Order: sequence, then structure tokens, then C-alpha cells
Amino acid sequence: MADYTTTLSAAEDKALSYAAFSQQDWIDNAVHERCRIAIDEIVQITVDKCLEAGTQVPSSKDAMVDLAFAQGWVKTAAERQAEAEAEAAAAAMQGA
Repeated sequence: MADYTTTLSAAEDKALSYAAFSQQDWIDNAVHERCRIAIDEIVQITVDKCLEAGTQVPSSKDAMVDLAFAQGWVKTAAERQAEAEAEAAAAAMQGA
């Protein structure tokens, strides 16, 4: 399990209190909802890949996420960004 900490300036905290009944609840909800969306996307990729390969689909969403990363079916945003930058650099070198 991972823990993250966010620091808000006094003005940001006041502004968020204007928009949300509880700043912490709002932050928690936003993060959990984004995680849910990403999990749903990864689950769909995993199901599709397992069906293509004729392999058994894992029985839990957590297992599907683990399998998708282990198989390289999905990558972190940082990995995708690094690959895109490397491709752009290679294309620039070829065009130079």
C-alpha cells in the first residue's frame, strides 16, 4: 500500500474549502476515482489480451492489473513518456 502527502498553500486550502465540504474527503475521492478509471481500462486490456491468447482471465481486478504490467500490456505514464521522447529524438536525428 502506498501513502501520498499533498501540501496546499493557505490560499489553496481556503479555495478548496469553498468547493468541498471536506478537503481531505474531496482529495481522497478524486484520487480513488482516477484509480478506479485506470483499473477499469487495464481490466479491459487484460481481458482482451487473455481472450486473444486463449488464456484464463485472472479472477480479480488486482490480479489483472498485476498481470497486465508483468506482461507489458500496459506501462506507467513515465515509461510511455520516456518512450515517446526517445522516439521523437530519434525522428529528429533522422530528419536532421
